[in-house]
Amino acid sequence: MQEAINQAALTLPDVDALAPRMLGIDEHRYRSVRFFQDPTTKHRNRYEPWMSTIVDLDTGQVLGIVDGRDSTGVGDWLKARPLQWRLGVQIVAIDPSAAFRKALRMWLPRTAVSVDAFHLSMLGNAMLTEVRQRLTQETKARRGRATDPVWANRRLLLQGAEKLSQRARNRLEVVFTLDDPTGRLEAAWKVKEQLRTLLRTGSLTEAAHAKTELERLVDLAGQPETRRLYRTVCRWWNEIEVLIITGATTAKVEANNTAIKHIKRTGRGYRNPHNYRSGTLLTSATRTAA
Repeated sequence: MQEAINQAALTLPDVDALAPRMLGIDEHRYRSVRFFQDPTTKHRNRYEPWMSTIVDLDTGQVLGIVDGRDSTGVGDWLKARPLQWRLGVQIVAIDPSAAFRKALRMWLPRTAVSVDAFHLSMLGNAMLTEVRQRLTQETKARRGRATDPVWANRRLLLQGAEKLSQRARNRLEVVFTLDDPTGRLEAAWKVKEQLRTLLRTGSLTEAAHAKTELERLVDLAGQPETRRLYRTVCRWWNEIEVLIITGATTAKVEANNTAIKHIKRTGRGYRNPHNYRSGTLLTSATRTAA
């Protein structure tokens, strides 16, 4: 069965013969986490078998799957493409990965790079969670408990303000009143919400104003987590501007990563990377053609 899949994969159109206009790149785990013992030190080392997926954002077809999630794998794959192929790529959407950006600057220097809005929003949520956990330790000298309003409503804190019902807003007011006497959690929450507002802007002028307001709220919050988030926004500002202008995201890459998980479940997992790539590329090409 697998041999038939491998043979069928050889009949797929050559990637170099395609002319993608927009690419998306994201990583996923090829296998579950493994631990290997060093024969010298006897120390058990954690190994996460990552792979990176490269997708045509116009068609949603998987063009390539490379080992790792660093600049080497993606860079080598791009290097192997013809010059005219690379010159035809106009936009590449990635998550906030410095490794991916390094590979793109090396092999697609003229291509606009867009950073995914969802991943940036998740950074804002991660920041707020870190602030919540730190403040609980500082004020209560323990972890959060179900009796603490801030812990009981921790997921509510991460929802977008525009999606909250009036009842949910009232619950947040209780959290900020009872469990946030210093106002630092609410200040961090406002930073998170302002980042989401920035990512929803429709022009560079609006984005610049939103960034100025974000900087003001970060200064008012005065916390290491919020300042770190703002530095990340500044480092990725050029890519954020491309996102606002083009709207290019990694959504189709994430959809393919979900489909890949289904393929792995159907195959009861894969040990051979070649078989894994063949099955994935063939399934993606079939769905695209359909």
